[in-house]
Amino acid sequence: MKRSLGKMEYMQIAVLLAMLFAGFANGQGRQQRILSQAGVSYISNYLPRYVSGCDTYTCGTNAKCTISEGRPVCSCLNLHMGDPLVQCVRVECQINEDCLGSRACLNNKCIDPCPGFCGLNAECHTRDHVPTCTCLARYTGDPYTSCRIADPQAACKPSPCGLNTKCEVINEVPRCTCLPGYQGSPLSGCRHECESDAECSNHLACSSNFKCENPCQCGDGANCEVINHRPKCTCPNNWLGSPYVACRPECTYHSDCPQSKPACLNQKCANPCEGVCGINANCQLRDITPICSCPKDMTGDPFVSCRPFEPLDLCQPNPCGINAVCTPGHDNTGKERPVCTCPTGYIGNALISCQRGECLSDNECPDNRACIDFSCQNPCTGRQCGPSATCSPRRHIAVCTCPDGTRGDALVTCNPIDSRSSFNYARYYRYK
Repeated sequence: MKRSLGKMEYMQIAVLLAMLFAGFANGQGRQQRILSQAGVSYISNYLPRYVSGCDTYTCGTNAKCTISEGRPVCSCLNLHMGDPLVQCVRVECQINEDCLGSRACLNNKCIDPCPGFCGLNAECHTRDHVPTCTCLARYTGDPYTSCRIADPQAACKPSPCGLNTKCEVINEVPRCTCLPGYQGSPLSGCRHECESDAECSNHLACSSNFKCENPCQCGDGANCEVINHRPKCTCPNNWLGSPYVACRPECTYHSDCPQSKPACLNQKCANPCEGVCGINANCQLRDITPICSCPKDMTGDPFVSCRPFEPLDLCQPNPCGINAVCTPGHDNTGKERPVCTCPTGYIGNALISCQRGECLSDNECPDNRACIDFSCQNPCTGRQCGPSATCSPRRHIAVCTCPDGTRGDALVTCNPIDSRSSFNYARYYRYK
């Protein structure tokens, strides 16, 4: 399909024709230059021929076509290289900006530009595609050629500190401190901790090293007390020896002690019986344990006091049974011994136990019973009345009466009544 020329193209042709014919006399070379500048190809018959645009012109693979001064131009696409008329091949980069900031474009590849770039003992960091070199920590010099170990004490040379001080560089800043044994201002100068005892606390003394120190140099096991800068050495209580040489305890084991003081107490030999038992008490050792007791003819608390026996001591403590009463007495040989009895109102075995009786008085018994031996019993036991009398328990006592047909003293005897004597007896009482 043919394309018609536009108005602008007709104007360009007219101008070119005029220029061509006007300069024909100048020769073929000049015509060729004019046509070339106008974007028209030169033909052997000296007539201009117009080339079509990019729509009919095909560039190579991965190439693009653009019009420049009226003529098509083939070029590779971005990030591509090769022959634009044949084929362009994609590359990683063409300029640094095609890479990350930590990479640079070299031979169309994004690479780390640091390897081999910096000098000895230097480290490399890439920023905006440009490698930058810096010396390692504690190194100084030209990082692009060589770095050397820096002097960490350079800030202390010369020392800005005073006399008797130590200068140290910390974070590149000099720091001044007093030397051991010295004190004061490290910037102006330091002096000894002390020159005399008066400059130390009372419990310290100024040593040969001009330091306030403990002056104690006592023997082994000794106690030391510093008074006004002077040491005082003493052995502990109950210890033997010289406090300036060595102190030792009087004993460590019981076997270290004599028989008169057989026990090792608090590292001192002692008699455990001393001051332990009461007055008049005996003390005997069982191993090293004191045993206190009263003598055989004495009694009491052996830890307080012992005294001679008294009759009442036979009943202290009470050797009798429960609820029984103890009283001092004698046995068949006349030897003193405790006597056990049940108290009034109690019955039982006084050596074992006494229990309260059934009663203490007749009022605690029924009318026909009497309180006999703390028990409610029949008061008629067969011994209260005469042989032929009748005994009736009433009001807690025995009542004796003669049976009917008898008379007499019911407590002695009752005799049968004779009819005559009964008549005369009745008449006697009737006339009386």
